[in-house]
Order: sequence, then C-alpha cells, then structure tokens
Amino acid sequence: MKIISVVGARPQFVKLAPIHHAAKAAGVEHVIVHTGQHYDPMLSDVFFDDLGIGAPDVHLGVGSGSHGVQTGAMLSALDAVFDEHRPDWVLVYGDTNSTVAAALSAVKMHIPVAHLEAGLRSFNRRMPEEHNRVMTDHAADLLLAPTQVAVEHLEREGLAERTVLVGDVMTDVLFDVRDRVAEASSGLLEEFGLSEGGYYLATIHRAENTDDPARLQQVVSALAGLDKPVILLAHPRVVAKAAAHGIDLTQGALISRSPLAYPELIAAAASSAGVVTDSGGLQKEAFLLRVPCTTVRTETEWVETIDLGWNVLANTAAEISSGVTRPRPPATEDAPYGDGQAAGRVIAVLTERT
Repeated sequence: MKIISVVGARPQFVKLAPIHHAAKAAGVEHVIVHTGQHYDPMLSDVFFDDLGIGAPDVHLGVGSGSHGVQTGAMLSALDAVFDEHRPDWVLVYGDTNSTVAAALSAVKMHIPVAHLEAGLRSFNRRMPEEHNRVMTDHAADLLLAPTQVAVEHLEREGLAERTVLVGDVMTDVLFDVRDRVAEASSGLLEEFGLSEGGYYLATIHRAENTDDPARLQQVVSALAGLDKPVILLAHPRVVAKAAAHGIDLTQGALISRSPLAYPELIAAAASSAGVVTDSGGLQKEAFLLRVPCTTVRTETEWVETIDLGWNVLANTAAEISSGVTRPRPPATEDAPYGDGQAAGRVIAVLTERT
C-alpha cells in the first residue's frame, strides 16, 4: 500500500508524526508532501526533525497569499504530484487550505481520499477553517473521526457510512512527547527567570483576533494586565500585524518571543499555570496535560474540554482575565480523545479498505 500525506501547517506536522511511524512499522510506503503553507523554519522544517519524521519527500514551496491564490497554487502543483505517484490513498489532515486543496485534487483524479480529524465543527461559517473541513468531509471517501462527538456530527450530515472512529492522533504524539520531556524543565524558565507554575503561556494568531487593530489591542491589553508573566509565542504574521498597527507585544505582564519547537512547547505548557490561546490544537494539548486553558474565541470544536471544565471561552478583556485566573478545574479521568493508539488504527483501516 502507498499513502501520500499532504501537510502544510504546524498542527498538521504534529498529526503527521505518529502516522508516519505507524506506516513504517506496518511496512506501508508513505510519501510526505509539504505544501509550504507555513514557510517559517520554526513553524515548518524544524518540526520534521523534532518529531522524528525526516525531510518531506516533496516540498511545493507555495508560501503565503490570499485563500484563493494559495489554494489555487496548491491545486495546480498537487495534480502533478498525484499523477506521478498514483497512491492508494491521499491522507489529508485537519482544516487548512492544504487540506481542501489536496482533497479536491485527489477526488477529481479518482484517487481515494481519507480525512484525518474528520467531523469537527465550530458551526461558525465566518471561519475559513469551517468551510475547509466541511467541504473536505463531503468530498472524502473515508472520514477518520477523532471523537464520538465528531462521529455524531458526520452522522447528522448523512456521512455515517464513510465514518470510522479511530481516536485522536494528537493524543498519540502528545503522550510520547510528554513522557520524553517529563524530566527536563522548560527552557523558558531559565530564559525569563520564571518558576514552575509562575507564568501563563499564550498563542494568538487567528484573523478575527489579529486583523482588526482595535481587537488585537484589546487582546494584548488583556494579556498585559494579568497577574503573572504571560509568554506570548508570536507567529510571524502576528508580529507583522502588530508592527503595522503600532501595537507593542511586550508590555505589562506580556512578553513576546518567537514560537517554540514542539517538544519545547509541550514542556512550556506543562510547566505553566495556564494556557491562553485561539489555537485548536493547543486547547486539546492543554487538556491532555491537565493545564487550565482559556480560549479567545466564541466557540470551539473541542467541546469536551469545555464540558469537563478544563477550558473556557473568553471574548472580552474581562472574560479573558476571569478565565485565566479562575480556580483550577476538578480532576478528571475522562479520555474523550482516545488512548494514544489512534495512528495504528488509521493505518489498519486504510489497509483493510485498499
């Protein structure tokens, strides 16, 4: 069996790692295509080394651009890649432009498509990611759902026959990395003179929080006014937006620095008093680490984190402050994201259906 994985953004590289290792263990040929949607080395190339994946087999180098320009460039390039390799499956991940471009290219070439992390819904049609995930689910031949909630969403959309519950591959890699970094303290502690549990970790990157200068200033001010140092891992796009708007990302309690490699990110989150983010992946990683999370959005796809009390939604500055400083949630043994063995199930399902 031959699988092509198409990835292009930081969260997808994390999901790719356990799939790659499971494919190798099963003797499956696995071709990795990197679209170049995230082209900053700290958001891209270094991840492949940190997660033991190795260099991608194909790098399209698409880079930034509007949604239409970026997706169109990927479609054009992927047609040739799929024609050359003719895989048994094209595996797409999550909800980025790389995801929908690969799905569209493959289905038009009559190559079976499997969507990993299928069935997630925010029900916010203003999010580009929501359109990407819905279109990909309805185009794909096999829907690999991470949670029972995702399965139920797909059933309601008439996609039950294509759906398989496999668990969440992010749990696989998180558990592996967590165990590897458990004995090492986060480098952030030494870098900023922090103590364990003496700071918050933040990532803010979504367009709804960064494109409007008034909104970005509101979020920055809320973080700057918190009761502990806040380390903001600032994506290059956010740095550029802040500079263009004349907003200082280092003020008050807020300290801005470049993004961390994945193992360092997990160590930093595990050592923190709490996480503040608008990232989907980090919400779930915080839950798996049992670190309280405050999500700067009006909704989340990871509703289980809300239901179990480890995540709260916050939109205004007051809500952000209240969410971050709330009492620690009650302990839970619930495992809605699986047992850390999802990647093996994915490879087994693809093998069975080839």
